[in-house]
Amino acid sequence: MDLSIVDLAPIPEDGSATDAFENTVERAQNAEELGYSRAWVAEHHDFTDSLASTTPEVLIPHIAAKTDEIRVGSGTILLNHYSPYKVAETFSVLDALAPGRIDLGLGRATGNPVSDRALQTDRSQHRTGSNEDHRDKVNEVAAHLYDGFPDDHSFSQLELARARETVPDIWVLGSSPSSAAIAGQLGLRYCFAAFIRPGPAVRALEVYRENFEPSSFGAGPEEPHGMVAANVTCAETDEEAARLRATTEATHQRLRQGTIDRPPIRSTEAAIEELGDSDSDGDDGDSDSDGDDGDSDSDGDDGDTDTDGSDADADGADADADGADADADG
Repeated sequence: MDLSIVDLAPIPEDGSATDAFENTVERAQNAEELGYSRAWVAEHHDFTDSLASTTPEVLIPHIAAKTDEIRVGSGTILLNHYSPYKVAETFSVLDALAPGRIDLGLGRATGNPVSDRALQTDRSQHRTGSNEDHRDKVNEVAAHLYDGFPDDHSFSQLELARARETVPDIWVLGSSPSSAAIAGQLGLRYCFAAFIRPGPAVRALEVYRENFEPSSFGAGPEEPHGMVAANVTCAETDEEAARLRATTEATHQRLRQGTIDRPPIRSTEAAIEELGDSDSDGDDGDSDSDGDDGDSDSDGDDGDTDTDGSDADADGADADADGADADADG
């Protein structure tokens, strides 16, 4: 089983985005030394006081330049905000800079209405983010990168700056069966965000396999290839791991309570104190993000987002520890 990490570039106490990015690079280097397969960076726009990873397309080449072999990619690019052609251009150039090492994770999410509007180029239209629209945009990115347009399509005339022999691996990211169906129908790799909504994980992967058909233009694997992203906290003992987990627990609790506008939790001790206060008020402090409150699946069916970004983004819950991905064929 291959292991990977997704990094949110959490800003340390009394630190800046510069400090966060230095830590992200160090984590990627450590992951490479330990034999991890991938280091992905997220896209967040609503938690810039605590998370610095707003532009994975900028962080990816920086991390790639500071490492040697580990694959580097996006977890995720929020495709509802961007032109598929521009995303394809960007990641084709990234692959040319680090041939054979680039992953393109594609998802969707809505967040703060102000940032959502600021990210849009055509503000005269209200984007519904339907499954069909998302599927079409994912397919268009893949067609640009893998020359999948028929000869009579106007986009077939477009050329990308490319590496000599390699193309980015494309992943569809999400936390519900609808994103899994899109990945399967398009014949692409699929990553399920279990750290956001663990409940539907098994069903989503079943849907992915049931719908899988190899891409007609070679944009994905011949067989289903799935990955699960989960919050993982490691320590010398179970007790220390539980203590370190407090930051994630407290952040999930805020998501459920709708109190995300409070100052970010900067330390394990502050998180433990906050959980203790809530327990005395009758809150069990349960961090299970399986419920609908604060869901942020990047396939957007339930107002969610994948390994990356939303108004109450459960991705942001992992400011104290990186998410861990485990992937396997079939």
